Amino acid sequence: HVQLVESGGGSVQAGGSLRLSCVASGGSFSSGCMGWSRQVPGEEREVVATIWTGRGRTGRTWYADAVKGRFTISQDNGNDAVYLQMNSIRPDDTAMYSCAPGEPWLESVACNSGEFGIGDFDDWGQGTQVTVS
Repeated sequence: HVQLVESGGGSVQAGGSLRLSCVASGGSFSSGCMGWSRQVPGEEREVVATIWTGRGRTGRTWYADAVKGRFTISQDNGNDAVYLQMNSIRPDDTAMYSCAPGEPWLESVACNSGEFGIGDFDDWGQGTQVTVS
């Protein structure tokens, strides 16, 4: 397992922007599905964006309806970091944001169509808090 470290969160006013980073400390991400999720205490974790880094559909992305058109997921060339650009931030975006790789069975079609559950990802990072006023 690769250690994941998220950063870039903080307090932001509604309508503002943040760029979250997910760094693979001590190694690169394995090829496959990478995701960003968010969670509010007492609520279920919600996957908000995925990107396929494996062979065949590299760079394909998926977004939850709640963030579509506002958030953008991307990855650096060396698979050492995944980013989440958050624009037009809304108060209901307030959450702890974490990143994780998909489990090995999460293939490209499911990764990029939203056909997965929260259990199809593993080793969520500690997260970075985004608080929107």
